[in-house]
Amino acid sequence: MKTYGIGAVAERMGLSVATIRYYDEMGLLPFVKRDQAGRRRFTDDNIQLLQMILDLKRAGVAIKDIAHFVSWRLDGDDSLHERYQFLAKHEQTLEDEISQLASSLAYLRFKKWYYRTAEEAGTEKIHLRPGSKQVDPQTYREYQELLQAGHTAQELGNGSKN
Repeated sequence: MKTYGIGAVAERMGLSVATIRYYDEMGLLPFVKRDQAGRRRFTDDNIQLLQMILDLKRAGVAIKDIAHFVSWRLDGDDSLHERYQFLAKHEQTLEDEISQLASSLAYLRFKKWYYRTAEEAGTEKIHLRPGSKQVDPQTYREYQELLQAGHTAQELGNGSKN
């Protein structure tokens, strides 16, 4: 079975050696063996585990929670339910965050279009209710109609395909 040193794994995974050592110290890499000189030797399976750790971390899962998940893996089939529940919980959390981010992105794109068209007109007043600083609801409806007509939010914000 082929094994890899920590430097090769760090380069392959886009991590620092110190980060991998930290993960090991936190109990996230219990499967990684050491050679006679005490150096960590990673197998392809260990690298897959490390990728799972990175995916969970990117999903916002705390290191201590990832450590629980890894320890459940050591329990084998006895912990299948716990692992499933863990992933289901974090999946829902991530779905909620994605939804919130999508909403924020949609608003940002609308405002980008809003300011691009105001800049082209030389005034923001084209989007405001007469005599006020409030955005005219028709402005958002116009933006939505452009989207429904097949324009993308990126096009509208960048000024192409008017």
